Order: sequence, then C-alpha cells, then structure tokens
Amino acid sequence: MKIIPAIDIIGGKAVRLTQGDYNQKTEYNDDPLAVARAFESAGIDRLHVVDLEGAKASKPTNLNVLEAISKGTELKIDFGGGVKSNSSIEEVLKAGAHQVTAGSIAVKDRSLVKEWIAKYGAETIILGADVQNEKVAINGWQEDSGLDLFEFLREYVELGITDCICTDVSKDGLLQGPSFDLYEKIIKAFPDLKLIASGGVSSMEDLKRLEQMGVYGTIVGKAYYEGRISLEELASFE
Repeated sequence: MKIIPAIDIIGGKAVRLTQGDYNQKTEYNDDPLAVARAFESAGIDRLHVVDLEGAKASKPTNLNVLEAISKGTELKIDFGGGVKSNSSIEEVLKAGAHQVTAGSIAVKDRSLVKEWIAKYGAETIILGADVQNEKVAINGWQEDSGLDLFEFLREYVELGITDCICTDVSKDGLLQGPSFDLYEKIIKAFPDLKLIASGGVSSMEDLKRLEQMGVYGTIVGKAYYEGRISLEELASFE
C-alpha cells in the first residue's frame, strides 16, 4: 500500500481543516517545501497537495507552492483544488504535478473531464469522490449532488479512469478511523480500481487494516501532523 502524505495549502502555509470547515483551521508549518522534503528524506515518494484557497476560488491560487515542491523534491505529486478549466489543468501540470484530481468538475462537467482523459491519459486524472452516505458531495463538501457513488465510479471506470481518491466527509479530520465498510464495498465492486482511501486515519492499526483490505493507497494528514503516527512508521509501508 502506498502512503500518500497530504499537504493542504492556505496562504502558502501547510494547514489542516476539520471536515472541510475553513473556520476549523490549524496551521502546521509555514514552509510546505520543508515538510515535503522531510517526507522524501524518509523514503516516501508520493505527495497529495490540496490548494484549499483554489478550491474556494474555483481556480488554483497556490501554484507557486506546487512549483517549489516540484523543483525542490523528486516526489510524485497529485494536486487538487480549483482545477475546473483547460487553462487550470495546463497550469497545474506545467507547475510540476504528475496527477490532477478531478472532484466537483467530474460531477458538473463530465464532457470536460472526458476530454482531459483523452488528452492527458487516464492515469493523469485522479477521480476525486467525496462521499456522504454513499452520495457524492461537491463544492467543498457543502453540496450533496444526489449522485450515487457507485454509479459515479462506474461511469468513470468505463471511461478508463484507473485512480480514485475517496474521502468520507463524515470522517475527515476527526481521527476516528476510516470508512472501512465503504472501502470494502468499492473494492468488491471495482477490483481493478486503484482506490486511495482518505479521511479518518488515526493510527498504524488503521493503516494496517486498510492494507490488508487491498486498498491501493492511503492519504495521511492530521494523524501525522498531530503526532499519532511517526514519519518512520509511515515510511515502513514503502
């Protein structure tokens, strides 16, 4: 299982939100590049970067941070936050992202995401499925699209999507454990999908259980930043 540390950016700083609430923000480091280099030094090779301001503005606003991490490390970066147009995805890839997460846009403009899959390759586009009660949530989790998660996944798997980040909104930032049952159902329904679990990881036990289930990768954020899981423990999965 791949461990994919998360760096969420607001104002150029590494932060974490609780359940996507901008009013529940904790700043962890004002130098995201230093954080990224620490992950790389430990032997980790993937990084999940989220431009939280970009998500709010519907266009990436912290590309300078992405570029600095890309130039300053060899990490394979997936980037999300406000990528909703052809110009945005071009900018993000030019700034050094290896993969781009299509979240709300995958619900609102399927034809555009289909274009991206054709142009950049399915492996470049990660489907971002934020979920509440097996329904897809969009716009920073503020809106229930009413779309069934499994129908949504099936549509994009048929278009060739190979990677999916699935976040259970009800778990994110609470350190109460991931949605094991949900991930089991997804793996059973789509055995070839590279499922990346996100939200709720609180301990090494959570990570071991996800690995045993066959999850391809897991995003780790708050549990690391708050000292629940050490860098050495994360690196032990590599």
